[in-house]
Amino acid sequence: MKFGARRFGAADRRLLPEGRLAGPMPWVIAIMMFLTVLAAAAGLRLGAAASSLGANIGNRVTVQVIQPNPDLREAEAVAAVAALGRQSGVRSVRRLDAEEMQRLLEPWLGAGGLDADIPVPAMIDVSLAESTPQALQAVRAAVVAVAPSARVDDNGQWLAPIARLIGALKWLAGGLVLLMIAATGATVVLAARAALDTHRGTIEVLHLMGATDIQVARLFQRRIALDALFGGAVGLLLAGLVLLLIGNRIAALGSEMLGASEMPLGSWLALIALPAFGVMLAMLVARLTILRALGRML
Repeated sequence: MKFGARRFGAADRRLLPEGRLAGPMPWVIAIMMFLTVLAAAAGLRLGAAASSLGANIGNRVTVQVIQPNPDLREAEAVAAVAALGRQSGVRSVRRLDAEEMQRLLEPWLGAGGLDADIPVPAMIDVSLAESTPQALQAVRAAVVAVAPSARVDDNGQWLAPIARLIGALKWLAGGLVLLMIAATGATVVLAARAALDTHRGTIEVLHLMGATDIQVARLFQRRIALDALFGGAVGLLLAGLVLLLIGNRIAALGSEMLGASEMPLGSWLALIALPAFGVMLAMLVARLTILRALGRML
C-alpha cells in the first residue's frame, strides 16, 4: 500500500453521503434564498422607482389657470403658454386638452361628469431643464405677469416626502439582503460542524489513508455545495413566481408611479445570479469552517 497524499475520485466521494435532500439544510437555504430574492427585488424596484420619479416628475411644474370666466381663462392660458415658451430654463410646455382633463377628473366626477358649466382650471404641464429655486421663481414670475389668476405648483416639492420614503425603504431592503446573507452563512457553518461530528470516524480513516485536510474539506464542500444549489434553485423559483404575480397585480392598477417600479432586464439577471452567489458563499464558508475544525481535531 502506497502512503502519502492522494487524489480522491467518485468512489471516495461515496464515503460521505451527498445531495440527500431529506435533511433540513437544503430547505433552510431555500427559505433564505426566497426571502433574499424578494428583498433584493424590492430594493431594485424601489431604486428604479426613485430614479424614474426624479427624472420624470422631479423637474416638472404644473400651472393651473383658475379663472371662473371661460373667456378670460382661455386668454390667460394662451398667454401663459406663450410666456413659458420664451423662458430659457423651460424644456417643454404642454397644455392639457379637454380629453385629458376628462380622464383626470373621471375618478371623482364619473364618466361624462365634466360639464361645460363647471369652471375647470386650465392645466399646463411644464418641464424644466433644471429644478432649482431660481428656475422655479423665474417661471412663477413669468406666468403671474400674464396670467394673474394662475397658480404654479412644484411637483418636486409635493413628491419630496415620497422620494425620502422610497429611499429609506430601499436601504431597508438592502439591509435585509445583508442580514439574510449572514444568516445563510451561519446556517452553512452549523451544517458543516454537524457533518464533521457525524462523520468523525470516516475522517479519521481518510487521514490514515493519506488524505490531507484540504482533500477532506473538498468532500464536505462538494456535499454542501449540492445542498446549497438545490435550495437556491427552489428559493429562486418560488420568489420568481411571487414577483410575477405581484407584477401582474401592479400592472392591473394602471398607476404610472407604480408602473415605473418595473425592473429592467439587468435587475432580473442580478436576481438570477443570487443562487450562484449563494453556492459560492456556502462553499467558501464550508471550506473555512471545516479546515479550522480539522486543525483542532489533530
